[in-house]
Amino acid sequence: MDLALVSTILAACMALFVMVVRQRAAKQPASVKKIILPPVFMSTGAFMFVFPIFRVTPMEILEAVILGAFFSIFLIKTSSFEIKENKIYLKRSKAFIFILIGLLVIRIVMKSFLSNSIDVGQLSGMFWILAFSMIVPWRIAMYVKFKKLESKLAI
Repeated sequence: MDLALVSTILAACMALFVMVVRQRAAKQPASVKKIILPPVFMSTGAFMFVFPIFRVTPMEILEAVILGAFFSIFLIKTSSFEIKENKIYLKRSKAFIFILIGLLVIRIVMKSFLSNSIDVGQLSGMFWILAFSMIVPWRIAMYVKFKKLESKLAI
């Protein structure tokens, strides 16, 4: 089976997993640990760059970081918290699901287009950088929003 197809199927499964986790997370109080840990866990993926097949050029890094930061704006806009029963909860957002699906579709289109001109290993590296550049600003923004609400609770 084509590696690009396999990675696309895996990306779709991961997106579905994120949607389910996000819906379940809204049922339990948020915490700093729950906000910070996902990018920390994802950072272990950087070990892929030890292998030459995954290495990318500085220009490809820049492109992936800029696109990831741009995509993070949509996640930041659809992620907010609310206070219920003196605890902080992640607000459910129907737009979040549609944005995740939209990002997945954009990723699939980009991957199918770029896989004709960029090696699959390099492309994987670029998409990891894109995803990491998307999740870090998003989680930082979530942390800031969480801390603002937490300070209101302390008053």
